[in-house]
Amino acid sequence: MSHPFHSTLRELVLDAAAQGRTLRPHGSGSKDFLAQQLAGAPLDMRGAQGVIAYEPSELYITAHGGTRVADIEALLAGRQQMLAFEPPLFGPGVTLGGMVASGLSGPRRMAAGSLRDFVLGVTVMDGQGRVLHFGGQVMKNVAGFDVSRLIAGSFGTLGLILDVTLKVLPLPQAEQTRVLELDDATALLRMREWGAQPLPISATCWHGGRLHVRLSGAQVALDAAAPLIGGEAVDAVEAAALWRSVRNHTHAFFDGDAPLWRVALPPTAPHLALDGDTLTEWNGLQRWLRSDTDADALRHVVGAMGGHATLFRGGRTVDRALGVFEPLKPEVMAVSQRLKHAFDPSGVFSPGRLYPEL
Repeated sequence: MSHPFHSTLRELVLDAAAQGRTLRPHGSGSKDFLAQQLAGAPLDMRGAQGVIAYEPSELYITAHGGTRVADIEALLAGRQQMLAFEPPLFGPGVTLGGMVASGLSGPRRMAAGSLRDFVLGVTVMDGQGRVLHFGGQVMKNVAGFDVSRLIAGSFGTLGLILDVTLKVLPLPQAEQTRVLELDDATALLRMREWGAQPLPISATCWHGGRLHVRLSGAQVALDAAAPLIGGEAVDAVEAAALWRSVRNHTHAFFDGDAPLWRVALPPTAPHLALDGDTLTEWNGLQRWLRSDTDADALRHVVGAMGGHATLFRGGRTVDRALGVFEPLKPEVMAVSQRLKHAFDPSGVFSPGRLYPEL
């Protein structure tokens, strides 16, 4: 569905392309910190807001890119549904377009899948002012090279996200969080063992010698799993606050001056032998590290373990100059450059946001 704001956007895009200027699309700006550089005239995408279509029985919702994620989640909760990937909300005004552009997922990603897995379709405006539609409203309509999921995590470098269709899921019938006193190595071992079993684990978080495990699903499944997990049950209100703090980075771990690294590792990776404080999620697949270790040394250690690292917050100027995001292999960079040129031949959108070459 077209919106009057889209005409304004098209004029701005065509003018920028003609004048050789650049634009930086943004929503609430809650993720401006996560960038190689912020370049281009700010372009506020909140001029079009609201839900376009919501079909609870078909498990999808379509909304304008400027719609607040909090409003979407409130609407879904009223029908006992959710965004199962639990997108991080680093502020109250996080928009749907910004959420998709960043591609970030929260604690439930380990069980439900990533944000990219839930994007059924997108409408974008490219660097020539064309409105392009990708994907559909249900999974069976999504086939071939799925551009709609390519937009997820593109940080506004390919086009303006006008509207998005997402798959939604029912809220779990019941949830329970358990806590165990374990050191890092033992916690990783236990999580690896649980990962090989059909347990209803929807989130894990280890920090400071305590491993929290969230169980979600039918009550009978939770009752059967709890003795296998062990530990003690956590009060429901306290548990909800914990997972909210991990999801939105308000947990005490995320406070501090040391650079924050997001480290992705394979499930068999051992303890991360680097100086600093660690918070581990997703059964060990995602590890947050607060460390003053220089970027080259850190990425060398992580790479040797089969993983990659993103300088999520902070960091020295020299470290950020080496790259906030994991450097791309030459062949991957070549494909990325061709995609950038196809969508944005004049280089209007967010130049250098991900890499200087884009």
